[in-house]
Amino acid sequence: MVTAPERAAPDRAEVALGNPSFVWRFGQDRRLSLIRQYAPLEGRRILDIGCGLGVYVRKFREFSDRVYGIDVDPKRLLEGARTTPGLMLAASESLPFRDATFDVVVLNEVIEHVRDDAATLAEAYRILAPGGRIVIYAPNRLYPFETHGVYIGKRFVFGNIPFVNWLPSPLRDRLVPHARAYTKRRIRRTYERLPVRRLVETYVYPGFDNVIARRPRLGRALRAVTYRGERTPLRVFGLSHFVVLEKPGAPAR
Repeated sequence: MVTAPERAAPDRAEVALGNPSFVWRFGQDRRLSLIRQYAPLEGRRILDIGCGLGVYVRKFREFSDRVYGIDVDPKRLLEGARTTPGLMLAASESLPFRDATFDVVVLNEVIEHVRDDAATLAEAYRILAPGGRIVIYAPNRLYPFETHGVYIGKRFVFGNIPFVNWLPSPLRDRLVPHARAYTKRRIRRTYERLPVRRLVETYVYPGFDNVIARRPRLGRALRAVTYRGERTPLRVFGLSHFVVLEKPGAPAR
């Protein structure tokens, strides 16, 4: 996720695991609004997979007191636990919950970092109650910038690197071995064996919060143009896929 402007370049562990949200800004608010359109949060049992510092867990707790987050990084969890309850250490491919435990499972820019994305979604499906929703944000291969940085030999270059995702897969994956980027076909493959109903499959552009902090007019113009573009075929160049899946069956009363 996009970090605060003053955040230093990540170390190797952060590169491998991805950079979580450190602050709550417009971009996070917009993503939350989209989640609430398709997955009601009020009073629901919610799990945030790859919660990092628990920023989204803390926000979700404004709607429900049954919110939990899991992550594989104990350092981030310990830091997050200072202000946010319900965080625990676990791998996404082997979740420590019983079947049908949650009503909403959120994977916000996470599946690109996990060891096995299909196994992760299979676990998300297992712990989801009938009628529950899985919400996925994941990097779009057609977005013109690679937001996870790249490796040039052994040197890591931090930042938004243009056109890397448009390179042939062997070259792109050599430059970005630490994070997947998804075509529509590839993201569908992560859940194609699950008996889910796809409620929405589209793309979203970023919040441009860092751009607005430095150049407000440019940032606001980018928001206006790209958000209109989400309603046109240009949406396929958005920053992220936005997918919501529903588990068949009637929700428990």
